[in-house]
Amino acid sequence: MTTPAPRSPIPAERHARLLALLERDGIIRVADLVADLGVTPVTVRRDIAQLEEEGLLRRVHGGAVAAATPAPVGEPVEEPARIGVLVPSLAYYWPGVVQTLESESRTRGMRTFLRASSYEAADERPILDRLISQDRVDGLVIAPRTDGPGTQALVRWLEESDIPTVLIEREATTTAGHGIFNSVMSDHALGTVKAVHHLAELGHRKVGIVLSRHSPTSRKMVAGWRTACAELGLTSDERFERLVSIRSTADFAPLVNDLVENVLESGTTGLLVLSDPEAFAVVQNLLERGYDVPGDLSVIAYDDVMADSLSPRLTAVRPPTGHVARVALDRLEQLMADPTTPAQRTLISPELKIRESTGPAPAH
Repeated sequence: MTTPAPRSPIPAERHARLLALLERDGIIRVADLVADLGVTPVTVRRDIAQLEEEGLLRRVHGGAVAAATPAPVGEPVEEPARIGVLVPSLAYYWPGVVQTLESESRTRGMRTFLRASSYEAADERPILDRLISQDRVDGLVIAPRTDGPGTQALVRWLEESDIPTVLIEREATTTAGHGIFNSVMSDHALGTVKAVHHLAELGHRKVGIVLSRHSPTSRKMVAGWRTACAELGLTSDERFERLVSIRSTADFAPLVNDLVENVLESGTTGLLVLSDPEAFAVVQNLLERGYDVPGDLSVIAYDDVMADSLSPRLTAVRPPTGHVARVALDRLEQLMADPTTPAQRTLISPELKIRESTGPAPAH
């Protein structure tokens, strides 16, 4: 017979236990209550905040004292907040996000617990569970997969989890469909609009976009692409659109070769490509064929992780990864202080960095 898991005390029971310990000891500490009550630090801090509002105690660093207790000269030192960070990869785009999260956390007196996943929702749940149960984090900044198999189960688990969570470069609705998760994202749709308008301002009328088949960024870029084409009045004959496989697949090189042939046959003169390596693969293929960039084809990369280091230096859309990370931490701090704060979805504008790979449309 399976032994049922121990039940966490309901709020009224926790409050009664918390006040009893306070009356007995004169002071209560968050770390001790976590072990005593079998709940997360966030729950304990929330209970203390509520009881303080009711005038039953007074918060101090690391815990609480009786409401009538005078403030001591040296109050207990509060332990640093523990922040769990989960990203899908530690390669290419994500190191910049992680570095900012870690450095900004140190500046704010927080401690980060970094984990990487595999772009699969089924792999993310156990990692998040360990961050909460073993590392006892106070909040989460995460970039989980928000579509595909296992996603709804993960979203439901996050909803039921008693811990403040901010999605970074991801967004999700609640399972009931009536609410959203707190999220901070680069506005990839706007970044796409900026890139297409830049090509139009250079006189390009036949423009194209190449997206990654498996990237969450692609879906946002499609929305921006459609907006830009509508704003510029581009017809279907003036647009080139392709989805490609990720660059690690065995068929990537021949795929790029076919892609370039299609671009040239279509008469396209300006191209936006996600991401830097894919954009540079297109540029290299063109140069090897004897074409000129940007004389024959202007190319814009999306991400700007390495675009400035390539030759020619690629014009690129740069998502504001550092600012996204800082705003995500701002939002998480707000939630940890007051978990009842209404959910917010924040979009931050990317920059367009103009370099050598874009120029005036070729004369016909």
